[in-house]
Amino acid sequence: MRRAIALAVENVRAGRGGPFGAVVAKDGRIVAEGTNLVTSTNDPTAHAEMVAIRAACRALGAFQLTGCELYTSCEPCPMCLGAIYWARPARVYYGAAAADAAGAGFDDSFIYAQFAVEPAARRVPCVPLLSEEALEPFREWLRKPDRVPY
Repeated sequence: MRRAIALAVENVRAGRGGPFGAVVAKDGRIVAEGTNLVTSTNDPTAHAEMVAIRAACRALGAFQLTGCELYTSCEPCPMCLGAIYWARPARVYYGAAAADAAGAGFDDSFIYAQFAVEPAARRVPCVPLLSEEALEPFREWLRKPDRVPY
């Protein structure tokens, strides 16, 4: 956790992005690190946890973080939490709480609130289109005998 916090501080001082750092560890050793690179890479998905998860998966040659632990300087946002669940680490440790991040201008509570809103009425409306045609990729997937489940 101290390394994740140090990465967050270094990231702010270096001007690379927001005050967030993350570390993925396995068997007591660091596999990958990440910092928030949203503004330096013009990538809204480049949160510290996302960067660390991507790097760890590359380093481990796997799309899941089985047996790994994620240490993040702050409680994960909804996007990162979703990625964490898909990556399936054994445990997540976080330092600061979401409320602490909100106090520094990083408030994601409005995103959590959007989950309860009907898709078409969301802040960014989500509208179904070509729903029947969009089922074909799933049919194709189910027909594929060598698919890799995840």
